[in-house]
Amino acid sequence: MNMLLDTNIWLELLLDQQRAGEVQSFLQHSNTADLAMTDFTLYSIGIILTRHHKHDVFTDFIADTLENAAIQLITLNVDEMRQLVKYQQKLRLDFDDAYQYTAAVTHNCTLVSFDTDFDHTPLRRYTPAELDS
Repeated sequence: MNMLLDTNIWLELLLDQQRAGEVQSFLQHSNTADLAMTDFTLYSIGIILTRHHKHDVFTDFIADTLENAAIQLITLNVDEMRQLVKYQQKLRLDFDDAYQYTAAVTHNCTLVSFDTDFDHTPLRRYTPAELDS
């Protein structure tokens, strides 16, 4: 596993937003064994999709990503959660961004995101188009 996909990457595709094609192309050309998401991302997607009454989309997402594609699910442990708070304070990140940042740093992952809040951190952020080969 070496690429952590931020929540906004998945939602772009699931909600058929402006850059959904970019995400779809990236996923089609990626080895799923190299992809990961955090449990925070999974829960956020569940909240958003079910709030929009897209329960079937969430169920399909779980099957497609975690069961069929075997995309890795990252959960932060207690020490990593403490580090998250330090990153949040030091880098002035929201909790959700600090969670993704900590997971990427701790698990040595490339961060794939559309969120420019990461651009003022030491970790380089990539968009799907930048990594699509």
